[in-house]
Amino acid sequence: MDVRKFVEITGADFFTGVPDSQLRALCDYLMDVYGSDPKHHLIAANEGNCAAVAAGFHLATGRIPVVYMQNSGLGNLMNPLVSLLNKKVYGIPCMFIIGWRGEPGVPDEPQHVYQGEITLKLLEDTGTEYFVLDQDTKETALKEKMQTYSGLLAQGRSVAFVVRKGALAYDRKVSYMNAYEMRREAVIRRIVRVSGGDPVLSTTGKASRELYEIRGRNGEGHQYDFLTVGSMGHASSIALGVALHRPGTKVWCIDGDGAALMHMGAMAVIGQTAPENLIHVVINNEAHESVGGMPTAAGGIDLLKVAEGCGYKRVYRAQDPATLDQTLRSAREGEGLAFLEVKAAIGAREDLGRPASSPKENKKAFMEYLSKSPFGGNQ
Repeated sequence: MDVRKFVEITGADFFTGVPDSQLRALCDYLMDVYGSDPKHHLIAANEGNCAAVAAGFHLATGRIPVVYMQNSGLGNLMNPLVSLLNKKVYGIPCMFIIGWRGEPGVPDEPQHVYQGEITLKLLEDTGTEYFVLDQDTKETALKEKMQTYSGLLAQGRSVAFVVRKGALAYDRKVSYMNAYEMRREAVIRRIVRVSGGDPVLSTTGKASRELYEIRGRNGEGHQYDFLTVGSMGHASSIALGVALHRPGTKVWCIDGDGAALMHMGAMAVIGQTAPENLIHVVINNEAHESVGGMPTAAGGIDLLKVAEGCGYKRVYRAQDPATLDQTLRSAREGEGLAFLEVKAAIGAREDLGRPASSPKENKKAFMEYLSKSPFGGNQ
């Protein structure tokens, strides 16, 4: 279905969400029509954030907001969905558009499989009526469903459209770019060169895929790295747990701007705990690149000031190779919790692959590596 017709039938004029590749047609349409005009389209930090913004929109206008997301974001959504929007609490209506990754019977990446299995059940358990949209959905069926939905929304209920791959189409593809030159893969290649045998934990998306391929091209094993293929925004917290209990070595976290924003409270906890051996690198291309390239809020904030305010002892910024190499060495050779923001271009290789090893194999190899000298046993 053409996304313009879909939006027209829903009657929506305010959208807030976290981008999803399965909803690329919708995301491109929203950027094409509204851009980042917050009165009509707001890209939020996480899905719970979206639900709260949507609630505020309804309180101010009485109109129905739309929240769009990948189904992996249902975990972030759950608290405001059941304790704020729910008809037994405030009864604030909301319309959700959810990309269905990991749909049973459709091959997908391992981090999406279980989420895909429970997506519809989660909606059922929260009393959220849903309609599955696919390539064969007719306009008449959608209009009929919206008539039903209108009644439910008027009662303060929330409703959802669960979108299968290819269900929505848009004949214009929006391109995203910024003013920086270094690509993320080049940044990660330099981190690998400086980190040596240190443990590295990488964030969700293309960063982990690139790290995996860099190790292969270097003829190195993958035991050094924990690839956080799911749970976006939590790589830095995983790294904190490792750093606190392996104080004898430097621990690296390769993060992204979208991931860092999604659960920024983690930086406060990291700063308060202040492990001397943790190096937190945020590769900031100001975009949700792994799901299409829509902008994040990181283009308008000073992450170094955020890190300093949270208690990181050493902060650095780089946007060219020479400065990056120097700051990476300083971060590794110095003492104290370190934060490095690297400004990067948007873009990745067309032939970028995916890890050949499973998440469980990755976990096993990484744990075995940590258990060996010089890291020692439990600290």
